[in-house]
Amino acid sequence: MPSEPVLSLHNVFKEYPTTPVVRALRGVSFAVNSGELVAVVGPSGSGKSTLLHIMGTLDRPTSGEVTVAGFQVSQLSDKDMSSLRAHHIGFVFQQFHLLSGFTALDNVADGLLYTGLPLRTRREMAEVALRRAGMGHRLDHVATKLSGGERQRVATARALIGNPSIVLADEPTGNLDSKTSDAIVELIEELNESGTTIVVITHNPEIAEHFPRSVGLRDGQIEYDTSWKDVA
Repeated sequence: MPSEPVLSLHNVFKEYPTTPVVRALRGVSFAVNSGELVAVVGPSGSGKSTLLHIMGTLDRPTSGEVTVAGFQVSQLSDKDMSSLRAHHIGFVFQQFHLLSGFTALDNVADGLLYTGLPLRTRREMAEVALRRAGMGHRLDHVATKLSGGERQRVATARALIGNPSIVLADEPTGNLDSKTSDAIVELIEELNESGTTIVVITHNPEIAEHFPRSVGLRDGQIEYDTSWKDVA
């Protein structure tokens, strides 16, 4: 059962000082409990990318409060925010962002590069994460030799290493064909069933429908949250 929120946003605004001012987020409030699997879905220009950066502490809101793993972001220095990301947040990106000349194992081990752990320990943890992601048979394969689906599994394993408090997946099926996309959705569901808290950012309503909770974003505001029906 869900417990305490691992991520919460309260009345979050994000404005960019252009001419005219761009209001990317307009009073966004929601929370993600430990163990949840949530889709944030919306069309292009809805504010999804800005929200991802705010949730992942890659950017600060103009106003409002963001709390991740019990830490209030507004009270953290940039160094503390980097530490929070390193220890509590895993990222999966649409473009994979793998090092082309490195093996799957080394790509995942690099996810702990700044933790101070010795290489042997990082590689051992990377192997565990890769096996969780269904890539135990490709440990020593170079990233460029892997299929798109396999590269996304490696990227997912990298996000899992170190058991972060929450994984943020940005359009994880965006570059994949439908069959491979379905396999990645199944992987996300399996990882969540094993206890990983995951937020999937997607423009595709069909992807969002697979998950137990969806938060709809439009014009920088929450249009709907399927959890609302549970408290109505």
